[in-house]
Amino acid sequence: MAQQKLFSLEDLNSGGRNYYNLRPENKWTTWWGDQLIRTDVEKCSMIDLNTGKEKTLFTLDEVNNWIHSNDSVFVRHLMNATFPYADKPWVMLGNRKAIILLDFQTKEIVWQDSISESDIAHEWNATTKNTVYLKDNQLIVLDAQGHAKQLTTDGSREIVYGQSVHRNEFGIEKGLFWSPDGQHLAFYRMDQSMVTDYPQVDIFQREATYEPDKYPMAGETSHKVTVGVYHTATGKTVYLAAGDPTDRYFTNIAWSPDSKTIYMFELNRDQNDCRLTSYDAETGQKKGELYQETSDKYVEPLHPIQFLPWDASKFIMQSQRDGYNHLYLYQQDGKLIKQLTSGKWVVMDVIGFNQKQKSVIYLSNEKSPIQSNIYAVNISTGQRTLLDNGRGYHNGNISESGQYIVDRYSEPTLPRVIDIINVNKRSHINYLTADDKWKDYQVPTYECGMIKAADETTDLYYRMVKPADFNPAKKYPTVIYVYGGPHAHNVDASIRYASRSWETYMAQKGYIIFVLDNRGSENRGRDFEQATFRQLGQIEMQDQMKGVEFLQSLPYVDKDRLGVHGWSYGGFMTISLMTNYPDVFKVGVAGGPVIDWKWYEVMYGERYMDTPQTNPEGYEKISLLNKAKNLKGKLQIITGYNDNTVVPQHCLAFLAACIEAGTQPDFFVYPGELHNMRGHASVHLHERITQYFEDYLK
Repeated sequence: MAQQKLFSLEDLNSGGRNYYNLRPENKWTTWWGDQLIRTDVEKCSMIDLNTGKEKTLFTLDEVNNWIHSNDSVFVRHLMNATFPYADKPWVMLGNRKAIILLDFQTKEIVWQDSISESDIAHEWNATTKNTVYLKDNQLIVLDAQGHAKQLTTDGSREIVYGQSVHRNEFGIEKGLFWSPDGQHLAFYRMDQSMVTDYPQVDIFQREATYEPDKYPMAGETSHKVTVGVYHTATGKTVYLAAGDPTDRYFTNIAWSPDSKTIYMFELNRDQNDCRLTSYDAETGQKKGELYQETSDKYVEPLHPIQFLPWDASKFIMQSQRDGYNHLYLYQQDGKLIKQLTSGKWVVMDVIGFNQKQKSVIYLSNEKSPIQSNIYAVNISTGQRTLLDNGRGYHNGNISESGQYIVDRYSEPTLPRVIDIINVNKRSHINYLTADDKWKDYQVPTYECGMIKAADETTDLYYRMVKPADFNPAKKYPTVIYVYGGPHAHNVDASIRYASRSWETYMAQKGYIIFVLDNRGSENRGRDFEQATFRQLGQIEMQDQMKGVEFLQSLPYVDKDRLGVHGWSYGGFMTISLMTNYPDVFKVGVAGGPVIDWKWYEVMYGERYMDTPQTNPEGYEKISLLNKAKNLKGKLQIITGYNDNTVVPQHCLAFLAACIEAGTQPDFFVYPGELHNMRGHASVHLHERITQYFEDYLK
């Protein structure tokens, strides 16, 4: 072991200078219909789906020679090449100035589109080759012949068009939605003029400048969103007649296959009444309400409906109304045909459809709560078929017809594997099994196990990382890494049980790291997650303390040297644990912590806590301002100076409370950084976190 290398943060951290040299080998691919293409820096290659062998289609040098661009190098790499037409030898390429379609057989450009003036958002439609983009806050549509049409005139930082709304909650990732025929464009319009500004400051100017963010806090006035539909044939825009948008959320926009109807989920501000509605794309008038789901806690729509490729009269919908997220088959008019999947496990994502077998291809954790596996469910029979090896943590990318899937996965001892699955034949070939780049290093031991939650019934999964030279006769300082919040998990069956690289660094320095997914985290069903409703942090702490009990039962864990660290929700949990159990934890490092949930955003905060007006006792109970007086151990708080997710008000208010109470936390700020440290600043951050434990826990 003495001859093996030691890791540095430059090796382990994603911002480190040697990080990418220690990542397992990878191959990037994209589909050209049912043909699989490898996209690399210097060339694109076709992959034989029976053997995995590659044949070069074209090279980077060839592409730049064919283009005859005024730029000496138009395309700098081929990693982002796409093949949007299954029946045409056309590749889509681009740079920051333009996008082109290149026929790689005739070696000619068949279409090009200048987007050099685009600010942020742009969306292209393969049917018409229309492009919509944002310039100076206004939406502009460019047709295939290059004719521009400006759709809006009042865009500003207060009237926002074509971007993600509702602060990216409810599965929203974008704000532009072309219809399948490319003749209609649905887009978001967000009026946030009534939302209070949070006073962010840019300190890197000669005189610091005011750069406010619109930030709607829990219980306060939120923005208003509407959905517009632009018709390319008439040049006119109509807005969906959804009624007053005040205190409502519109999400998961989907088009019917015939491009005549728009579907979306509408949610009230309490987030306990969710409705699937349909609108006429030509007139904007409401056609009907297809589905309603209510809850005494909350309903959270995260996925748009998806129509069956072989039957436009039916669609699938995801819901966890039976306690677990599952697939349901509906008629176009909203009549339930049947539930497609069921069981005490969750559908994690829909990958696509297999048209020959008429099945839905999806990811689920049916095999194990910590796994992700690829399944097919037959629409007619409901029969489920496992398509992968039944182990590990898988993700899939499906071909146009659904016959083939690129299966990317890892297992606790396998860093990366890529298989190609033939769904129709239920067979697969191996395309890549990556070598472990860590084989020459001293690598810690990674273990996974289960303990009971504080309810003494629910199974919770943990990960433990031990030093490479672990000696059970010794006593080790132990750090609990925690997140604990919804829509996240820390432990799964991927490489090293999903251990973060910082844990490896700490184990190398002689620490044990312990990570537990408490109730409130994801992929365990509705009741598991909603156990924390209206009292964030409380159930989570109870479960984390069961983890502490487990650690204290181990002879090699030093009970007097327990630390805790987490970021964001984990920062909230870190300070919660430090102040609610001040005699247990000697040292803590809290990054970007929520201190008082009344200062967090409307959508997320009110989903889990209701409003400060309707749940004052809950907000008061979980506020860490009230706990500042309890701090005993050494606590370092770290934040990005320009954090626009958990705004700096949280940290500063807690410091003020500590000053008033006479307690002494430490505080460090990263100027110009947001909620997470970017680039090499992340290396600095993790060295700082490590050093704090080295100074006060070891």
